[in-house]
Amino acid sequence: MKGVFFMSDAKGKLFETSEKFPQTEYWNDSCAVKELEYAIERGAAGATTNPVIVGNVLNQEMDLWEDTLVKWINEMPEATEEEIAWRLIEQMAVRGAKLLEPVYEKTNHAKGKISIQTNAKLYRNAEEMAKQAIGFGELAPNIMVKMPTSAAGIKAFEEATFAGISINATVSFTVAQAVAVAEAVERGLKRREEAGLSNKNMTPVCTIMVGRTDDWVKEAVKRDNLCLDPCALEYAGVAVFKNAYEIYQERGYKTRLLAAAYRNYFHWSEFIGGDVVLTITQPWQEKINGCDVEVKERMSRPVPEKYLNELNKIPDFIMAYEEDGLKPEEFVHYGAFVKTINQFLGGYESLLGVIRKLMVGEPVRK
Repeated sequence: MKGVFFMSDAKGKLFETSEKFPQTEYWNDSCAVKELEYAIERGAAGATTNPVIVGNVLNQEMDLWEDTLVKWINEMPEATEEEIAWRLIEQMAVRGAKLLEPVYEKTNHAKGKISIQTNAKLYRNAEEMAKQAIGFGELAPNIMVKMPTSAAGIKAFEEATFAGISINATVSFTVAQAVAVAEAVERGLKRREEAGLSNKNMTPVCTIMVGRTDDWVKEAVKRDNLCLDPCALEYAGVAVFKNAYEIYQERGYKTRLLAAAYRNYFHWSEFIGGDVVLTITQPWQEKINGCDVEVKERMSRPVPEKYLNELNKIPDFIMAYEEDGLKPEEFVHYGAFVKTINQFLGGYESLLGVIRKLMVGEPVRK
């Protein structure tokens, strides 16, 4: 109505989305304090972290953490840089969990959770991933645990679920991975029921890194020297996500899908109205909040057929889109997985480098 001002106008499109479509959750893709506070004020109901995010947050907030890190280093003279780093990662997650606690309590434990990621180096070891995940579950009541969606990760999801951990499957780009995750969680939940355990507060999610799916499909097009409608390439991740969502809805999985790694506003607008989670970095939150795209249901709207026809000319898209496009043992060899796990491993090493610099210090005499 002309001349009428609504609170949602002041808080932006994401707040409007959360008000009109509460089933479409929005999370902050960071544990940085100021970013998380900005997001919560605008309707965010959760947060996610990974090794790269933690390193970035440390660089942003070194003034908040340097004295604490030096204190830990002095208090634990035999600790390795990895032990100090994991104490930092855990404390960042605990701090984020505390900020989200009001949301957690207000929603009767359904929302207001933060995801902490297991050591990326463990992506081939199901037992160690599950063990670390179970340990993380003791940090705070509103903790979820991220693990990479490798073949080992699928096994770890089942075991962590059985232990009562709400998992967040990450390093995931394909329908095949999403279905394997949901089935693993169902097995874990069934085992809990058989053991007389409650699944009431279990809130598992499976990430599809839609923007990284886009990135890889574009790389594949360049690699294979294909000439396609460039508009179609912006829908690759959207198409994969919507296909996985349709399967999830048909089969009634308890796991919900989560869209991550934003590259265009379709990664928000095309999922509005779905029973899904959208984890968004602050730069993309600001872009979306300031845009003039109408907030309306689009989850049920299929990808235009002309674009899907173009995408189906790309073998790497078919691998991502079809439920049987990849076998579990092939997950780690899919291009987007290779690039992302390498980035996560590199981010972890960079974080260790920052800790190492504080630990070793400067020479007595230069």
